Amino acid sequence: MTMEPKFKRIVLKLSGEAMAGTKGIGIDSAMVKLYAQQIKKIWESGVETSIVVGGGNFWRGRDSKDMDRATSDYMGMLGTVMNALALQDALEQMDVVTRVMTAIEMKDVAEPYIRRRAIRHLEKKRVVIFSGGIGNPYFSTDTTAALRAAEVGAEVILLAKKGVDGIYDADPNLVEGAEKYDSLSYFEILSKELKVLDSTATSLCMENGLPLIVFGIDEVDNIYDVVMGKEIGTYVD
Repeated sequence: MTMEPKFKRIVLKLSGEAMAGTKGIGIDSAMVKLYAQQIKKIWESGVETSIVVGGGNFWRGRDSKDMDRATSDYMGMLGTVMNALALQDALEQMDVVTRVMTAIEMKDVAEPYIRRRAIRHLEKKRVVIFSGGIGNPYFSTDTTAALRAAEVGAEVILLAKKGVDGIYDADPNLVEGAEKYDSLSYFEILSKELKVLDSTATSLCMENGLPLIVFGIDEVDNIYDVVMGKEIGTYVD
């Protein structure tokens, strides 16, 4: 029996660290290919798929101590564009119709982000990759995922995490016996000060009624499985 996807339109958030794979920095082409294979399966199931990519494998703006914060953030935005182009190339080699849209205009490599055009791409069953953050410094790509999901009418944000399989009450890589949450509310995330999303992204999701599923990406099949309704990770609403 053919499985039916749980969602019709999604935003998948891939971190820069995920794009780096085992290399830790830069782009791991083998891992990007594995992600692309999962995204292709989702696309073939008929789900309208958009992706937000981070840039931490190249540059993380907030971590710069000796640089103007705005300049540092713009550098991070450029890193997200490089990741988006790499993912687009991997998808197109698999015959997946893909569009990269950037919040900062760079017409020679990608389309400028226009909400109505993004929605039209999704309706035409094109995978859309959002890059360049929201185009402004001081905002994370988590906020980008929340904003784009609200703008294009996504049913859910899928937050793929490297090195952890959901939300815990403490960092499971540092604290032995940390307990995993199966479900949470956004209010609990804020009140417990859980470092899942930044507070801006959390508030955006809460105000717009956007569900979030946080799951591990170390097993790449999880990307497809969570779209098909498998109960993995932590559900937030």
